[in-house]
Amino acid sequence: MISLTVTALVFGVVFLAELPDKTALAGLVLGTRYRASYVFAGVAAAFLLHVVLAVAAGSVLTLLPQQLVHAITGVLFLGGAAVLLMKKDDEDEEIRKPEDQSFWKVAGAGFMLILVAEFGDLTQIMTANLAARYDDPLSVGLGAVLALWAVAGLGIVGGKALMKRVPLGLITKIAAVLMLGLGVWSLWEAIAG
Repeated sequence: MISLTVTALVFGVVFLAELPDKTALAGLVLGTRYRASYVFAGVAAAFLLHVVLAVAAGSVLTLLPQQLVHAITGVLFLGGAAVLLMKKDDEDEEIRKPEDQSFWKVAGAGFMLILVAEFGDLTQIMTANLAARYDDPLSVGLGAVLALWAVAGLGIVGGKALMKRVPLGLITKIAAVLMLGLGVWSLWEAIAG
């Protein structure tokens, strides 16, 4: 059974953490060059694969004693918050243009871009942490994949307008504060446990 509370929490945390990420910007660039539906198909498939891997890793952590899991996830959340707070708005990634505009070429380019760029990324680690924290792989996986797909969709279709209205620095700080809160809460549970 899916927990709407866990799904919504995971969606919010992952959405805010992924929005200022370089892959959202890469999706925006691909979306301006190619048919949006083709780009989204490739990007969505790659994000789904990443979430499945992250939830599987997080589910393995649930086999450990609960206090240890809370301590590990707390430290990882605090580390993630630190990474977000120290993150600088930087590099413009060069994206190679496929030779043609066919579905398989464009979707393949989007899939490979996300597959490589997101492997071991902060949101994948966060998803594993959340899967360990809540011991609800289906709800965590659903929340994470919907958040990643939402960010990809925004980046591909409406990213330019969004970035003109909402500073990425603000989004990054909100995500960092949420992760900081989850880290402190997990550590409190590990100590009080």
